[in-house]
Amino acid sequence: MSLLHSHGDGHGHHHHHHHHGGGGVQAKGGVPFYMRVLLALMCIIVAITVASFVSVQAGEAAVITRFGRPVRVLLEPGLGWRLPAPIEAAVPVDLRVHTTSSGLQDVGTRDGLRIIVQAYVAWRVAANPDDVRRFVRAVGNQPDEAAEQIRSLLGSSLQTASAGFDLASLVNTNPSKVRIAALEDTLRSQIDAQLYSAYGVHVVQVGLERLTLPAVTLTATVGRMSAERETVAAQRTADGNREAAQIRSDADRDARLAVAEANVKAAEIEAQSRKDAAAIYGSTYAGNPRLYTILRSLDTLESVVSANTNLILRTDAAPFQALVQGPAELKTIPSSQAGADNGSSSKKLRSKQ
Repeated sequence: MSLLHSHGDGHGHHHHHHHHGGGGVQAKGGVPFYMRVLLALMCIIVAITVASFVSVQAGEAAVITRFGRPVRVLLEPGLGWRLPAPIEAAVPVDLRVHTTSSGLQDVGTRDGLRIIVQAYVAWRVAANPDDVRRFVRAVGNQPDEAAEQIRSLLGSSLQTASAGFDLASLVNTNPSKVRIAALEDTLRSQIDAQLYSAYGVHVVQVGLERLTLPAVTLTATVGRMSAERETVAAQRTADGNREAAQIRSDADRDARLAVAEANVKAAEIEAQSRKDAAAIYGSTYAGNPRLYTILRSLDTLESVVSANTNLILRTDAAPFQALVQGPAELKTIPSSQAGADNGSSSKKLRSKQ
């Protein structure tokens, strides 16, 4: 036992001696303790300083929150500062334009028909401290959740806005009757104020991406369009018939007026010709009564003799004496005397023209 104890004491002595020697080496060649503490403090200060800087990118803002409550907004690109976490945190807010779609929505129209529409809204957070704070308060530290909430609001607004329009004002073959723009304006007016008051978001644009019809609505729409086309065709046919009748009536009237005017002109021309003929006859009689007698005799002959006329006349009687005797030998002979003197010279004349 004594031997074991002595061995144990020797071992313990040796161990103590080794530890003492090692402490002497650290004291001579190692870094002093206070220097290590000072270096650690400097590293902590540098880490805290670096962590306190906030980098603000172009097109975004940084909201500094203190224990989750917004205290200030950094809008200028560059470096900002904040207290180290968990006292303060920086929440980035994208100020660029975002587009959110409602997805396909089955909505009803004012006339009780169903349509399937998909709308989109372009929105942004304005570079305004109050708007940015309102946006962060609404969505917390998850700005991406704003798109989901805006999508839900857009879907509910589609339900109410479409109920104010008939299907014919949204789907129509006549472009002048389509009121898609009015539906988009209604949508914007409904969600603009709500998005701003709830999220500090400004609506840039609202539009319809897609509009389709379910099978039942499509059948009803085709029937309505067919009826409208038939009504338009019937109306245009009636208008054409009415215009044709008016044109024919105007043509008949114009024809009657033209004939009446022609008759009046013809009568005037005939009267003038008779007047001119009478004047010619008068001047002829005054200048040469024998020539006048011949011309009048010929005129009488032309008026009483036609192609099928058979005449038996004396050749020495007027107006045939002009054919027998000629203008130079024509003498005025009373018909009673001429009958007594020249009875033997009577001939039968058969004239056919």
